[in-house]
Amino acid sequence: MIIRSVNLETVCGVTSILPENLLPEFAFAGKSNVGKSSLINSLMNRKNLARTSSQPGKTQTINFYNINEELYFVDLPGYGYANANEQVKAKWGKMIERYLHTSKQLKLVFLLIDIRHDPSANDRMMYDWIVVNGFRPVIIATKLDKIKRSQKDKQLKAVRDGLKAPGDIVIIPFSAETKQGRDDIYGVIDGYLTKDNAQ
Repeated sequence: MIIRSVNLETVCGVTSILPENLLPEFAFAGKSNVGKSSLINSLMNRKNLARTSSQPGKTQTINFYNINEELYFVDLPGYGYANANEQVKAKWGKMIERYLHTSKQLKLVFLLIDIRHDPSANDRMMYDWIVVNGFRPVIIATKLDKIKRSQKDKQLKAVRDGLKAPGDIVIIPFSAETKQGRDDIYGVIDGYLTKDNAQ
């Protein structure tokens, strides 16, 4: 995948009407400090179009990035942000659920998990939620550069076991620092686009 153009086209808050896009959508979900903005910036070849922050929980909207006038990257609100009150958390949850239920163009949900830690209760809930809504998520194990190479297989197994994900669920280790894993993610997206165009 070669990124030729990127445009933040739509930003949806809690009460916004979701856009009825005609292009395929690829959504990114993950808890608030998992490195989602860094991943999306890396995929878009942009330094800081998706806002990264030392304050987790910055993404409180659903952001639609038009890529090459061919597809959308959809940045979902980070969940599990400890400092958000229960009312705010519930609103974010409803927003994500509404999107998963109503998008006609959503092809795939990438679920980001920090490779250094076992999946949290929120991670497991999000994984189950994606599956219940009829999608087979691709797991991106972020922050690969923060662990030793010798730990990688053990940590990937911990991610799979923690989510109770079957063996055919794809897990891609990724580092925003080294860009390792980026081509694998592009490959997954290209596979869906090719399949779509063949239909």
